[in-house]
Amino acid sequence: MSVSAVFIKRPIGTSLLALALFLVGAAVWPLLPVAPLPQVDFPTIQVTAKLPGANPEIMASSVAQPLERQFQLISGMTQMTSVSALGNTQITLQFDLSRDIDAAALDVQAAINAATGQLPSNLPSPPTFRKINPADTSILILSVQSDALPLIEVNDYTDNFLAQQISQIEGVGLVKIFGQQKPAVRIQVDPDKLAALGLSLEDIRGVIANATVNQPKGTIDGDRQSFTVYTNDQLLKAAPWNDVVLAYRNGAPIRVRDVGIAVPGPEDLKQAAWAFAGKGAHPGDAAIDGRSLIVGITKQPGANVIDTVHRIQAQLPHLLASIPPTVHVSTLIDRTQNIRASVEEVEMTLVLSILLVVGMIFVFLRSVPATLIPSATIPLSLLGTAAVMYLLNFSLDNLSLMALTIAVGFVVDDAIVMLENIYRHVEDGMRPMEAALVGAREIGPTIISISISLIAVFIPLLLMGGIVGRLFREFAITVTLTIVVSVLVSLTLTPMLCSRFLKEYQGQHHGRIYRFFERGFDALLNGYRRGLNLVLRHQFITLCSFLFTLLATVILFIYIPKGFFPQQDTGFIFGFAETAQDSSFAAMNRRMMGLADVVRKDPDVIQFGMNSGDTTFNTGRFFISLKPKSEGRTASADEIITRLRPELAKVEGIKLFLQAGQDINVGGRLARTQYQYTVTDADLSELNTWAPKLLERFRKLPELTDLASDQQNQAATVHLTIDRARASSFGISPALIDSTIYDAIGQRQVAQYFTQINSYNVVLEVAPRFQKDPDLFKKLYITSPLTGQQVPLSTFVSIDTDKTGYLSISHQGQFPAVTLSFNLAPGVALGQAVTAIQKAQAAMGVPQALSGSFQGTAKAFGESLATQPYLITAALVAVYIVLGLLYESYIHPLTILSTLPSAGVGALLILMVNGYDLSVIALIGIILLIGIVKKNGIMMIDFALSAERKDGLSPKEAIYQACLLRFRPIMMTTMCALLSGLPLMLSHGAGSELRRPLGFAMVGGLLLSQALTLFTTPVIYLYLDRAHYWYMRRKKARALRKSRKARNAARPSAASGAASRSIKL
Repeated sequence: MSVSAVFIKRPIGTSLLALALFLVGAAVWPLLPVAPLPQVDFPTIQVTAKLPGANPEIMASSVAQPLERQFQLISGMTQMTSVSALGNTQITLQFDLSRDIDAAALDVQAAINAATGQLPSNLPSPPTFRKINPADTSILILSVQSDALPLIEVNDYTDNFLAQQISQIEGVGLVKIFGQQKPAVRIQVDPDKLAALGLSLEDIRGVIANATVNQPKGTIDGDRQSFTVYTNDQLLKAAPWNDVVLAYRNGAPIRVRDVGIAVPGPEDLKQAAWAFAGKGAHPGDAAIDGRSLIVGITKQPGANVIDTVHRIQAQLPHLLASIPPTVHVSTLIDRTQNIRASVEEVEMTLVLSILLVVGMIFVFLRSVPATLIPSATIPLSLLGTAAVMYLLNFSLDNLSLMALTIAVGFVVDDAIVMLENIYRHVEDGMRPMEAALVGAREIGPTIISISISLIAVFIPLLLMGGIVGRLFREFAITVTLTIVVSVLVSLTLTPMLCSRFLKEYQGQHHGRIYRFFERGFDALLNGYRRGLNLVLRHQFITLCSFLFTLLATVILFIYIPKGFFPQQDTGFIFGFAETAQDSSFAAMNRRMMGLADVVRKDPDVIQFGMNSGDTTFNTGRFFISLKPKSEGRTASADEIITRLRPELAKVEGIKLFLQAGQDINVGGRLARTQYQYTVTDADLSELNTWAPKLLERFRKLPELTDLASDQQNQAATVHLTIDRARASSFGISPALIDSTIYDAIGQRQVAQYFTQINSYNVVLEVAPRFQKDPDLFKKLYITSPLTGQQVPLSTFVSIDTDKTGYLSISHQGQFPAVTLSFNLAPGVALGQAVTAIQKAQAAMGVPQALSGSFQGTAKAFGESLATQPYLITAALVAVYIVLGLLYESYIHPLTILSTLPSAGVGALLILMVNGYDLSVIALIGIILLIGIVKKNGIMMIDFALSAERKDGLSPKEAIYQACLLRFRPIMMTTMCALLSGLPLMLSHGAGSELRRPLGFAMVGGLLLSQALTLFTTPVIYLYLDRAHYWYMRRKKARALRKSRKARNAARPSAASGAASRSIKL
């Protein structure tokens, strides 16, 4: 008795189990988290250290180097990169996917502690770290502005209320304020007045540092009462600072106002940010054009984007209630809007696939009960899968929903095969109950073998490592779960429903529509019969056509352009602005405004923010939000970039590199453009020589566009050469000289004052008008420790402004590095660009010590490209082994796998014709085809083998009968799979660029394989059957020859034995 018989005889129990599965899945579906893609974040930590005023070389040697040496000892770290700029060092540590980020964070903190003794003593605060990937773009960007309040006051509310509270929300990795204007007291002195009064900057720095303190005082505790002691030891505003006494000359006090002025101002004057409404902005909800604070919120690696943004938005009304109503907070960019729209589009595609598949079943079966029976497996299988997804912590993302969409074609296949076999027996005159029992017993093993071999396709995907493995795994498990649930439903519920709802066949009369479809199907079957007879008469030609498709598959696979991941349109564009390395901060800002005027005129731009001075004076960033596709945007993000590029090029003296925001950002470095090629060399001078040569060579490659380099070693510098002997004659050390210069122009933080919610700095500097020219150094004086007299700095320092130096210094794995970044030219695949770069570098004859390697997405592409052939081979081998186990044969699995080359040709051809490269998503489609197409072969071979064994038919008659008998279920299952892929192929909404390659690969592969394998499979079956029998005959002949030789060898020995016995007698 088969397993199905138990459920056929217990309809109530079977129905209730199905209902329970439906209810559990329906309850769990809304609880599944929503995400753009499966969780593929690498554990990444960013370490930041600040030393205001320090040049890049000091930051690289004194700050980055000691930290990097300690970080290098941490286990499980795959990459370490650092960037040192003016007053700032950022080190990014990336770990294995398997590394726990919290454990890695403990190791990082221990390494920082170990390096503390080697770091400069005047670091304002120890290095800090955050669990974020700087290559990830912000998930939410806010603009904070006010028409009524000064920006430093707006910054106070933003920093103390918004940023602090948002940082504490679960899933938030970093809240960064771009263009930060933290309040401070700036004491601006006139060097001429100081010198006239016999004071130096170092003299007054010590006094200022002690003028505001916040120290414990104790209490007065008497017999009956105690008093807590308070003093006015802190100066919390700028005005009282003007009255601070710095020194006495001739008995008269010299106050701050006598040598300069104390003013309220930002702690860092060299940062600025703006927000602008675009042409497509919504009235009333857009940012106010002008200066702003841009708040970028980045998620932690592993956090769910939708959930994190939802928590932030739920908290925002409470936070806004605690700040003045004159502070205007607007959302510049919300990455979740596109993610939600994309997921909704896939859900609509899923519903459309279900409707198309149900319609196709009705066309073939032409009966409402017969259509509803396999259709019932769809919701049960999908919701049953959802219940298991919830237990496995999977999300509803583009890939898992695509898996469910594709699985719609799979889940009905088993039910269709079951139903069709039972229906055939009903048409032959059996009662439905008897037909269900017989049909289920006959077809059950076939359904199980089809499903097991289909699951076998995904075994290699489940075992893959790296980012591609992470992407594939959730997709593969989701499809596998759906197949398992559908098999259980098809072996239990489907035959039970057939036994109850199919009517006995009585040769009843049917309507015109039924007869129309019946005539159409009969014509199709007759056409197939004639074609089958033709190919069986010309078997060699058919075999040659199969060999041709096999060869064509290999050739197309070699020549199709290879890519990593389809270029997404997430509704967000990131821009990196760069001007000449000697540009001033003010000049950079004027040029940025020119770029802003171009961007804001584009009709598809809703609003955008920009900032400058974050790392170097000559660079800035743009955060551009595009109109949603649901509001009529037809141009993709890449097309908008192409449209903006010529207009932006007209702005003189500055370049803006744009790249479309992506959901997957591999690597820890955010480059100027999307793809990265990093050159490293232990010899810094060699690197500085060859990096520009490589950049110029790459600019000539037609496959690349928007070439950029992060090498900044041509900045204007002022070199001060100290005459040490002369300086020492005055008792003046280099340390005193450096400290004086730092006081003058380094925005030196010389004191702190504290409130209940934050601490603020007092900044010492010379008046801004003196900071614009190197002649300042001629006006600086230093007090001689030997004589107490003022000595001009120019007495023992010579000034040279002709040399150049670094604006920023990059390291990779402790070695100096230069990253060349690029975008792809229109119509060019990443694989073509990678090949072109490798050939160009090889032709240049670069030194052996200089090594180049792709980073980020380009590196992940190289790794995935290397595994593609192995992945497909492993899938084929896995299917072959499973089929060999099921059929206990070496030959029959080959017959079944012979259906695959035509599918490969169809998939690769349709991708190439429509301009798609072989990306990870397209590769998923090809892997799926291996599972789908072989079903045709299994259904044919199963019935042919059964006919040979039970009915004694010859192989030719058996395969002929199998092809005709299984034609209807083969056509039904293939059409259902094709219709489940068709909505993916034709989708045009949000996120459709991810779905289309999968749809094209499936539809193209199924169309061509269906047209060819119905004819080539029986011919391959007969050829392999002949080969098998030829081998068996040869084997028998060899065995016969061996036995003859053994008998012949035995005869002489027997004869000689008889002769010897006769002699004895």
